[in-house]
Amino acid sequence: MPQKLLKFVSVDKSMPQKRPAGERRQDFSEIYGEFARRNAAEQAARCSQCGIPFCQVHCPLQNNIPDWLKLTAEDRLEEAYEVSSATNNMPEVCGRICPQDRLCEGNCVIEKGFESVTIGSVERYITETAFNEGWVKPARPRRELGQSVGIIGAGPGGLAAADQLRRKGYRITVYDRYDRVGGLLVYGIPNFKLEKEIIQRRHDLLSAGGIEFVLDFAVGRDAALAELRQRHDAILIATGVYQPRDIACPGVGLKNIVPALDYLIASNRKGLGDAVPEFDSGDLDASGKRVVVIGGGDTAMDCVRTAVRQGAKSVRCLYRRDRENMPGSQREVRNAEEEGVEFVWLAAPEAFVGRGKVRGVRAHRMHLGTADASGRQSPQPIEGSSFTLDADLVVKALGFDAEDLPGLFGAPELKVTRWGTVAIDQRSMMTALDGVFAAGDIVRGASLVVWAIRDGRDAAEQMHEYMRQKAAVAAVSADAAE
Repeated sequence: MPQKLLKFVSVDKSMPQKRPAGERRQDFSEIYGEFARRNAAEQAARCSQCGIPFCQVHCPLQNNIPDWLKLTAEDRLEEAYEVSSATNNMPEVCGRICPQDRLCEGNCVIEKGFESVTIGSVERYITETAFNEGWVKPARPRRELGQSVGIIGAGPGGLAAADQLRRKGYRITVYDRYDRVGGLLVYGIPNFKLEKEIIQRRHDLLSAGGIEFVLDFAVGRDAALAELRQRHDAILIATGVYQPRDIACPGVGLKNIVPALDYLIASNRKGLGDAVPEFDSGDLDASGKRVVVIGGGDTAMDCVRTAVRQGAKSVRCLYRRDRENMPGSQREVRNAEEEGVEFVWLAAPEAFVGRGKVRGVRAHRMHLGTADASGRQSPQPIEGSSFTLDADLVVKALGFDAEDLPGLFGAPELKVTRWGTVAIDQRSMMTALDGVFAAGDIVRGASLVVWAIRDGRDAAEQMHEYMRQKAAVAAVSADAAE
């Protein structure tokens, strides 16, 4: 039944039902249920349809949020999906894992006393309804073009670019070094945030639209970048960043101190039914262990909540700043606290203790000093404040850097920045190599999935223009030859 708008004054904010913490600690299933149709319409009707929609302004994809909220409130869900998917190639993913509290919902103009519209949950509801009703169709280009595109990386940026370019009629081949499509969406994000069937469904849809996927394929091992350039008219590098940042502390070489991605990949592979010797041996299994996770971003939240579900004896998160200054989603922090995670704020490791294996993390208290170049207050150690946390497993969730792509790809002429990310022309998104473009984390550094999708879409437009001009030049040359 259609709902009147501006209901924020009479209807409280409501999320889909969240499973009790004691229940969700026992498995890796998603923690939120689905909205019922009436609930989704009622929550969408809380939108004030403001003149300047800051929710849209602060969405990297510039999603037309007020429009599809209005259509949902009016029970015009198929139209809502069309509007939602016009700017977002994976709304079912963003509705689940975007930090809406920092982006769209966090910038809702409804006064704080009334709370924001539940944008992410409505977005998820719209897309799930579209899949269930059969409204989501594979790409069907109006005409097939003769040009071919190779995309290196089947993560969100690569998939978004592949989808956009396929819709224009290009032949698309996506190469990825993993055995499944999705990149960190599959191997880095736990099921309780994003179940793997969601990514497999999108993979199937793209395949049905004519996109070819070549998996277990590493550029530099199975083919050099130069060879791929010969195969395709244009190349997009969308590999993401996977090199874990380390910490320089005494004892860092002790056993059972592991990078976050190694830990998450092992857990996700185990959940997918793969053989994972490192997990089975106990090296990457938190069961019965005292776990300390170092870091304060979304990856750290994924690690602590994974450890809880694996049956850890205790789980602590050690972060050098306070709660208000942590980079991760506050919603994820609350979920972790509900599930039994203890946060140790304003503390940083100074050494790892143990013999052969780690047995504890010696840390010191911090205070926040003057702001650094980014505007954030710099953490400073407090002299004489050391303390030790018992630990049988330490997970380092300190962020990611770019790998040496020129070396890996056998392409020393590929230029990189001083941070190791691929250097591009900011307008054309092309690298130093003609016809080779780059997008996503491999250009901007470790960031959000929604930014990777945005970058992939932008790169697709620039590649389309490049190939259109290339085809026009070839046509003129052919005419002149006749």
